[in-house]
Amino acid sequence: MKTIKSILLAVVITLSLQVNAQKRYSLTKSTFEVAGTSNIHDWVIRSSDGTGSAILTITDSRLVDIKNLTITLPAESIKSSKTSMDDVAYETLDTKTHKNIKYTLKSAEKVNETTWIFNGTYTIAGVNKDFKTQVKATTNDSSTLVLQGTNKMTFTDFEMTPPSAALGVVRAGKEITVLFNITLTDFARNENVLVIK
Repeated sequence: MKTIKSILLAVVITLSLQVNAQKRYSLTKSTFEVAGTSNIHDWVIRSSDGTGSAILTITDSRLVDIKNLTITLPAESIKSSKTSMDDVAYETLDTKTHKNIKYTLKSAEKVNETTWIFNGTYTIAGVNKDFKTQVKATTNDSSTLVLQGTNKMTFTDFEMTPPSAALGVVRAGKEITVLFNITLTDFARNENVLVIK
């Protein structure tokens, strides 16, 4: 009987420690790129206006667990060096109707100390699509986590037609690559968090 009580006590203590180790993190820095090709030249559009949050467990400066992760990016924050290209991108994304691009993590599997496989849902132009993403996770300490990864996609994955310009003279290729580099910081230590009293 004492053995069973001891085991139950150990389980309760372990679960309590795990719950206590979970912390809320907020997205404090981000770089997003969408890269593609056309029959004329390659192209890239970028944004650094992402917002988001996560529930993480970081122990001994290593990511141990991810309970959730959500990221929102204003669709019209994505820009290139040419306004005309931006206009074509916004038309393709239907930004008048769909203001944001979103990512929601469904599950995460640890491969090794710095590599994870994320299974999550992208919402682009109002269409949801699940992707698996190999992500590099690095920490400087328990308060900051950097996630880097890429996904290969196609316009048709999100029911979009590859854009064209100049009366069809310039035509984008079917495939695109999404790259992200985000920094998540312990919510309690984030000096940029607005506190309303």
